[in-house]
Amino acid sequence: MKKIKVLIVDDSALIRKMLTEIFSKTSDVEVVGVASDPLIARDKIKQLNPDVLTLDIEMPRMDGLHFLSNLMRLRPMPVVMVSTLTAKGAPETLEALEMGAVDYICKPVAKTEEAFLSFSHHLCEKVRIASCARVQFTDVKARSTPRVVTREKDENYRRIIAIGSSTGGTEAIAEVLAGLPVNCPPVVITQHIPEVFSASLAKRLNNRFPVEVVEARDNMKVENGRVIIAQGGKHLQFRRKGHELFTVIDDGPKQNRHKPSVEIMFNSLLQVCGGKGIVAVMLTGMGADGAVAMKRLHDDGALTMAQDEASCVVWGMPKAAYEIGAVDTLVPLQKIASNIMKYAREA
Repeated sequence: MKKIKVLIVDDSALIRKMLTEIFSKTSDVEVVGVASDPLIARDKIKQLNPDVLTLDIEMPRMDGLHFLSNLMRLRPMPVVMVSTLTAKGAPETLEALEMGAVDYICKPVAKTEEAFLSFSHHLCEKVRIASCARVQFTDVKARSTPRVVTREKDENYRRIIAIGSSTGGTEAIAEVLAGLPVNCPPVVITQHIPEVFSASLAKRLNNRFPVEVVEARDNMKVENGRVIIAQGGKHLQFRRKGHELFTVIDDGPKQNRHKPSVEIMFNSLLQVCGGKGIVAVMLTGMGADGAVAMKRLHDDGALTMAQDEASCVVWGMPKAAYEIGAVDTLVPLQKIASNIMKYAREA
């Protein structure tokens, strides 16, 4: 079996040693080299041709984001960011994803055996996923160009838009929001994301696009022109009050190993709104979270679509939903927004 070749880039000798030891205990991942800063890493990439990079953000001589920007422009390859789990570090990690990093993992804070084993498991899993990811150059400067604000004359939408996503999802969501008018139909999103990152993600997207993007809070009204993103570490559910729909923040156990879970959000919408009031969308991501609930929505009259394989970073969640008959149509990422606007008005 061919092993996944990994190059570790981190200025901490302790972290380099720890990551090397973690990978050495696997049968399918091999550390081909380590680098204490990006300039050394640049030369080792040419020499060793790794499959995946693990990359720190704060390093001497050149920070990780600057290096990542150059790397994605000159030699796009799968990168997993190894970052600190803090609200302060969230914007930099999200910027790395915007630049083309496949995923990120937070360095363990608690110095317990349980925390270390969990970190080790997730690190190896993310590297395996990254090794299969489709990576291409992302022109961040072009994406920062101000968008033309569009407005629909007819706001008579018949359906709420529900989106589920995971690996590669933050930028897939951005691509979808870029194509929506400022008075778009109500949008609710569950993206697999840590607790301290969701507020930063919502703020970043809100600043990039005309439509209002907010992190979910309890009792928030689901309405036209508003995009609500599930809190990291909390499930997003809903309740009705008359003809209006409001959010319910649920601190229950993980579903499908995730919290927030797409499965729980889709099931809640099915119970509260019924399938005929929903457009369900599955974007890029590893695993199968949300597939079964999407099938229930589909069978109850929801219009459903999933991102096609060619435009996904990881065709896991869309594939799982498609294979069980939960998906009406597979759509390239660039066309999902226009399909959403079309489906939102269908009875």
